[in-house]
Amino acid sequence: MSAMLETPELPAVFDGVKLAAVAAVLYVIVRCLNLKSPTAPPELIYQDSALARFLLKSCPLLTKEYIPPLIWGKSGHIQTALYGKMGRVRSPHPYGLRKYLTMPDGATATFDLFEPRSEHCIGEDVTMVICPGIANHSEKQYIRTFVDYAQKNGYRCAVLNHLGALPNIELTSPRMFTYGCTWEFGAMVNYIKKTYPQTQLVVVGFSLGGNIVCKYLGESQANQERVLCCVSVCQGYSALRAQETFMQWDQCRRFYNFLMADNMKKIILSHR
Repeated sequence: MSAMLETPELPAVFDGVKLAAVAAVLYVIVRCLNLKSPTAPPELIYQDSALARFLLKSCPLLTKEYIPPLIWGKSGHIQTALYGKMGRVRSPHPYGLRKYLTMPDGATATFDLFEPRSEHCIGEDVTMVICPGIANHSEKQYIRTFVDYAQKNGYRCAVLNHLGALPNIELTSPRMFTYGCTWEFGAMVNYIKKTYPQTQLVVVGFSLGGNIVCKYLGESQANQERVLCCVSVCQGYSALRAQETFMQWDQCRRFYNFLMADNMKKIILSHR
């Protein structure tokens, strides 16, 4: 009777299935986290000049191998999700004044102005004019972190709020921001030049903002006056070619396309 109540041993084939399942899960984890991807220093493409040599000497990090955080540091998806949604553990909240500019077509452009919190290292008045990424504004985590760091190093910051991106600012004309319109950014830069006639400018653009600032500087030589340099971060160079990439399923690109399109729909519908 006791022999009949004993639990029979599981067949060896079941143990094999479990091992295969564990191996499959580990493979997916390794693949998704890019744990097998080798680390390497960034590839630098530049023209040999005094400015390039100065930048390389001042920023030795540019020539060093990038060592990402363990486990999740090689996954761009996880880095994007963690920093985009959570930011730092204690994300800074820099205090600034919101400025309103009326455009010729009746649109109301807004930007936030942040004064420096220390003296600049060269003792001069330098203002960063910043254009955020698509559908972004001065209240985003990465912008607040960047502005806080710049303020501590003696920079004044002016951050454009893309037309229609702020939920509490209504549109006063039948248009919102686009991929190539530089009107609002130009109005912000002109305001800074007139209000601070002694200041010099560092132009900074993130993603879509990189396209706008580069286009702005190339539209007229007068736009380059008092500009020390331009920094374009993660700029996309061709919307048409990028569209083909975002329609692919590899590396979850199509999922990002869905998220960005859904965000744009929400902004458009909020102003209908």
